[in-house]
Order: sequence, then structure tokens, then C-alpha cells
Amino acid sequence: MLTQDEALAALTRSWPTIVEECRGVLASELHYQAVVYRCLREVGGVPPTQIGMNVKMWIPDVVSDHFKPLDLKKAEDFRGGFEPIPDVVIFRPDIRGDFRRRNYSNTLRQTLMAIEIKASERDRKRLGPKEIIDDILKLDAHRFEARHRGTDFLPAVLVIDTAPELTERMTQYALESAKSAAEERGVCFFYLSREEEFRTVPGTTYPHPLSDTP
Repeated sequence: MLTQDEALAALTRSWPTIVEECRGVLASELHYQAVVYRCLREVGGVPPTQIGMNVKMWIPDVVSDHFKPLDLKKAEDFRGGFEPIPDVVIFRPDIRGDFRRRNYSNTLRQTLMAIEIKASERDRKRLGPKEIIDDILKLDAHRFEARHRGTDFLPAVLVIDTAPELTERMTQYALESAKSAAEERGVCFFYLSREEEFRTVPGTTYPHPLSDTP
């Protein structure tokens, strides 16, 4: 798997199975992350050396307007960068199966797609727009940091809104707000509830992947 288009195609192939399996269980976000990971491997055809879960990526000397204030909120001794942890990451082949935190400069450089997953698992509370939009902003800033360093990746948010009661699911306003935020920032947005599912993908021609190794 070499390009962002191929990573997106893998997610698109996996999506019907993700929908079916996520509708079949009521579980935590961590469980749904595992479902997405497995479907990308088994249905999407992503090699095991090119896909990781909860990958820590330390970014030193952040430049994005979103990450800089978050860095300043930390105690002074711990400043100097930001550590995004995408739920699922598809990498270029040159990652060679090494997603360790100590390999942070390479994990950022070799990322093809970063995926965040949100689920309607809250007790007496809906999945609100703010937490989804926060992830969209984080992905957008993460991509900005990557581009600043001469690479690029495709960001995506998957919303698993399968709670059985309508009062436990997102309102139409919340859904439209999150969807619009993703579209405005060129972030792929995949949504499913118990009755419906849709996906929006930015119409972008992606650059060729980096072929050199660090």
C-alpha cells in the first residue's frame, strides 16, 4: 500500500463490514477501534506491517495554532512538543512495522492515513459535536505539522452512533455541525447509526508518497 488513494480505498472496501459488525454489538470505543483495525486488515487488505492502533507520535517544536497553546498548557518541564495518538494509522511501507514511540519522527513521516473513532457509548449523554470537532481540529493540525515537515497524510473521522435509543444518539444539529467541520477542513467523515450510514470524502488529488527512507 503506497498512496493515500490506496489507503482510502482500503477503508472504503472495509466500510460495509465495519457497518455490519458495529451495528451487531454495543461496546466501547476501544472495541470499535479493534473492529476497524481488523476489517482494514482482513477486508481492506492492509498489510500488518503498515497498520497500527493508538500510535503515539511525538511532534517537537510544533508550529500549528492548534497544538502550540496545548503545549503551553503543560508544566514547563514537559513543554517542547505535542503527542497526538491517532486511534488507527495506515503507514507507507517504509515504516517497516516499527510504530514505537521512539520512532516518532518516522511514524509522522510515513503516515498515509490517520483515523479517529468516536462512539455513542456515554451513560445518560449523547455524543456531542464538540468532541468530534475537537478530533477534526486535532487531525487538521496534525496534518499541518506533517506538511510543515515535507510530508502529508489523509485524515478521517469515523462516528459509530449505534446507541439503541434515539435520545442516546447525536442530534441532527450535532451531526450536521460535525460533518460541516470535516468538510471545511478536508477531513474524511464516515458516519453510521442503526438505520443509516454515509461518508463524505474531500475531492483532492493526493501527492505521490515519499519513496526515500529516513
